[in-house]
Amino acid sequence: MKTRVNLGEDSYDIIIERGVINKFSDLVNINGKVLIVTDSKVPQEYSKCIANQYKESYIYTIPEGEQSKNLTQFAKIQSFLLEKGFTRKDSVIACGGGVVGDLAGFVSACFMRGIDFYNFPTTVLSQVDSSIGGKTAVDLDGIKNIVGAFHQPKAVIIDPDVLDTLPDRQISNGLAEAVKMSLTSDKELFEMFENTDILKNIDGILFKAIEIKRKVVEQDVKEAGLRMILNFGHTIGHGIESEEGLHGLYHGECVALGMLPMCSEDVRKRLIAVLEKLKLPTEILIEPQKVISAVIHDKKMRDNTVNAVLVNEIGSFEMKKMTVDEIERQLSVIVKE
Repeated sequence: MKTRVNLGEDSYDIIIERGVINKFSDLVNINGKVLIVTDSKVPQEYSKCIANQYKESYIYTIPEGEQSKNLTQFAKIQSFLLEKGFTRKDSVIACGGGVVGDLAGFVSACFMRGIDFYNFPTTVLSQVDSSIGGKTAVDLDGIKNIVGAFHQPKAVIIDPDVLDTLPDRQISNGLAEAVKMSLTSDKELFEMFENTDILKNIDGILFKAIEIKRKVVEQDVKEAGLRMILNFGHTIGHGIESEEGLHGLYHGECVALGMLPMCSEDVRKRLIAVLEKLKLPTEILIEPQKVISAVIHDKKMRDNTVNAVLVNEIGSFEMKKMTVDEIERQLSVIVKE
């Protein structure tokens, strides 16, 4: 399967094919040096497989986890590129999940004011969401993705076979983002989650979710309007993640929780059933004020309001300005007593 993100001179292909890692260089023809950025949890054979297909390649491994997405790690990779003599003719490839993609993409955006960047996402979360659209960033002072740039990849290569090494929880973590997209944009995709064997249909689910993301990015490259629907569940989700990040909740699990307060009651009932099917959380023991404190620092907050995305009917959405107090009241549907 193949689709194309049409962004003029920044257009690129997204290729989804089982086993494609073994012919990566056939699709991504790079004549210069290649730096493959990966993390310590990604199976080493993935980065080595890609590296062995190029004449001059290097692998840079960061510690796994969100804590590596910072300016210190960013500077270390920049120094490595300088040390190895990289120029504007050379390229960076991300081989990993969202942390690796965000960090490697930001490195590519800034080194010599921008060098070519390719993404090989290895988690469901990064395959359906973060690898597409050109948003790159690092965290600062506990605030996620606050320092970054828009830098589109030259190609995104997706191999569903690499998901076989992921634990079930990580699969569900990523599928939370696909559920999110179905709620705002594709009733048929949501019904696939409700009525089919999800793992048996995962290739089709990935493609349909990617198509939603592609269409949104094409219409709104820099999140000036429509692209905000991709933040459904994230306003509250990021607040939970900022508070709970050290306590074991994954990003998709926080988004799952963050969607529930932003749905109508009828949609919420159906969503809870799907989240339970995926073994994703539907409630949490947390102090609402701590979540709200993180929401206040969100980069999308303006004049004590945030442009929230609501879903009243599956497959459609509403954008609404909500105050901090309104968001705090909505939290009651997910807070354990």
